[in-house]
Amino acid sequence: MDATTLELDAVKFAQLAVQRDQSGRYQEAVFYYKEAAQALIYAGMAGSNLENIQEKINEYLERVQALHSAVQSQKTDPLKSKQQLDLERAHFLVTQAFDEDDKGNAEEAIELYTEAVELCLKTATETSEAGLQSKLKQLARQALDRAEALKESMSKSSQKEKSTTAKPNQPVRTFFPLGPDFSLNDKPQTIRAVQASESQGQRYTAEEIEVLRKTSKINGIEYVPFMSVDLRERFAFPMPFSDKCGKLPLSPKQKAMFAKWVRPDDITNNPTMIYTVSSFSIKQTIVSDCSFVASLAISAAYERRYNKKLITSIIYPQNKKGEPEYNPCGKYMVKLHINGVPRKVIIDDQLPVDHSGELLCSYSNNKNELWVSLIEKAYMKVMGGYDFPGSNSNIDLHALTGWIPERIAMHSDNQAFNKDSTFRMLYQRFHKGDVLITTATGVMSEEEGEKWGLVPTHAYAVLDIREYKGLRFLQLKNPWSHLRWKGRYSENDTRNWTPDLQKYLNFDPRTAQKIDNGIFWISWDDLCQYYDVIYLSWNPSLFKESTCIHSTWDAKQGPVKDAYSLANNPQYKLEVQCPQGGAAVWVLLSRHITDKDDFAHNREFITMVVYKTDGKKVYYPADPPPYIDGIRINSPHYLTKIKLTSPGSHTFTLVVSQYEKQNTIHYTIRVYSLCKFTFSKIPTPYTISKRVNGQWKGHSAGGCGNFRDTYKNNPIYQFQLDKNGPLLIELRGPRQYSVGFELVTVSTVGDPSSYGFQKKSSGDYRCGFCYLEVENTFAGVYNIIPTTFLPQQEGPFFLDFNSTTPLKVSQLQ
Repeated sequence: MDATTLELDAVKFAQLAVQRDQSGRYQEAVFYYKEAAQALIYAGMAGSNLENIQEKINEYLERVQALHSAVQSQKTDPLKSKQQLDLERAHFLVTQAFDEDDKGNAEEAIELYTEAVELCLKTATETSEAGLQSKLKQLARQALDRAEALKESMSKSSQKEKSTTAKPNQPVRTFFPLGPDFSLNDKPQTIRAVQASESQGQRYTAEEIEVLRKTSKINGIEYVPFMSVDLRERFAFPMPFSDKCGKLPLSPKQKAMFAKWVRPDDITNNPTMIYTVSSFSIKQTIVSDCSFVASLAISAAYERRYNKKLITSIIYPQNKKGEPEYNPCGKYMVKLHINGVPRKVIIDDQLPVDHSGELLCSYSNNKNELWVSLIEKAYMKVMGGYDFPGSNSNIDLHALTGWIPERIAMHSDNQAFNKDSTFRMLYQRFHKGDVLITTATGVMSEEEGEKWGLVPTHAYAVLDIREYKGLRFLQLKNPWSHLRWKGRYSENDTRNWTPDLQKYLNFDPRTAQKIDNGIFWISWDDLCQYYDVIYLSWNPSLFKESTCIHSTWDAKQGPVKDAYSLANNPQYKLEVQCPQGGAAVWVLLSRHITDKDDFAHNREFITMVVYKTDGKKVYYPADPPPYIDGIRINSPHYLTKIKLTSPGSHTFTLVVSQYEKQNTIHYTIRVYSLCKFTFSKIPTPYTISKRVNGQWKGHSAGGCGNFRDTYKNNPIYQFQLDKNGPLLIELRGPRQYSVGFELVTVSTVGDPSSYGFQKKSSGDYRCGFCYLEVENTFAGVYNIIPTTFLPQQEGPFFLDFNSTTPLKVSQLQ
């Protein structure tokens, strides 16, 4: 936002604050005074020329302080009666009926109008208040008149249809899930190569449909892909909606303080979805979801700063302007990006409170405002309950926004960290609105945390980044809304703050000392020293082209470790058309998680390795050496960045890898690019596979050809190919032995010409695995001799034969 827009924001919030203040609505006045002060702080940073801006900020914050005692002593307005709440529900029923009416959905509109009439008449008999009775009867009359008019219109239409030729039946509803025309029941393709940014409707393979179906069930509850038909979800009911999945499990800390579940109208007489989107009003309580609350905070800050709907667009119902609205019927729908696609999460509005009526979940400092608590509840529901094991902002922000997650470790042995270039990148990209940023502390002692005002293994939202005369700063927010940094440039630092720096950052230490809202400035050097990791979430609209593939890697495919062989790893071909001036291609690997324990312990270490092998399958991890090697991390998201500098076609092989594979995993690979590309799973040309089990033992453990006397004792297998075609032979043996084999032609059918060979080998002896691939093998008879490098190395082995034509294998010795 520019300074002028922020100044106008400040004026608007100040006017609202004064109005609420004068009418005795002190809690709302406090909220708006804070927002006005914050808008002026941002305006100052953006170069505002307003005079006495700091004095105005101080004036608003001092009024906040003065009002705090008034809020404590103020008697709250009485809550609405059951009959008043019924009237609100009836109004909402009629509003929703109007919407269906406008869209031409007569049957749905009549049903809603009818329910509104019944609710109004029932409630009118339960109250003796004349004014309320009058409102109920008037609303009932309006709803009944419109319902009758619609019925009459439908009756005339049906008579007209009977007199004309019957038209073929049309489907009542068309479902559009993940793109136009896609459904989990669509007829699948067998395999596909996806073009950049192509419409994925009708293009999902049978495997992809099965992956999305299997990973829809998370912690025992099904969360189906969000479809266009879900925009017609029904939210209006005569009775308060209750989630059929029941109450969310509470955390141990919540259980210790828990009194009951309440709806918003049980604790406030003016519940509202959103007053204004603000990162400063969000407060975490005793749920261990600091990274989620930090993610909410920076999403709200982004939406406020750039006036782009990022977080408010994911919660329904919404009004005609696309703004989320309070639903007196208590039903909400939240769209979260989970397991490869946006998914639909239904919740009710029941929230946990303690014996004082205080919420035991995250909330807005404006107690009437619901969006923070409801979005948190939807996410906690998917994660298995408020007894959330904790997360990181990469995971949480991706779920909230679908933005591209990246992790920068500042103290890692595996990942190089350049302090200067990282700050420059963060500064530039943050101020362009390209990225959301959070940061997290690592493990530290209680004494160290107390000394510096930091919480160990805790997430903080990054609200701003500034540079002044060589000094570099980040503004952070603790999701607890209290407890701030105590080091250099804290509000109690009397040595480092200069008047010019205070003016540039619009920060007055004396004012900050009055209110601990968990927001503070920290130098970049101190952040790099005392924090552990930076989480980035990139705006996907930075890339012109994107597409994705959903797949499964079966635990039974290949060895537990892929340190010696990649033969069974999922592999993909990426072909990029790079223009003049270069381009960037990012590849995001996301593992699907369906169980809370998996999420809590996350023992699956995944990565993506990139090879320059023209899209051909890679068998050995280090031969050829990777073009971009991967670091195996136990996060469900792994981002690989490919930078292209030379124009023309570039073809890569992408290999999914795991450290000590234990379980079957489902995953999504999503490719983002600044230029055109194609992306596909590398197909196998082989249709026939045959495995032979053997062993080197005693006399038959003869070693390689260097040992002439014993080499001849090795096992020998003979196989016959009926037709010409490609051939792949793989040998797997004990990992502690170097293994290899020779392939010898016994006889061939026809003239082998230049394709024929007398003898081929698997090449250098390798630990535990080797292979030989021949593009065109002539029909004939061949012998194969598998060996270890040294004699007397005993153990079992597997010989795998892959071809496109039937083959017979027998053991000669």
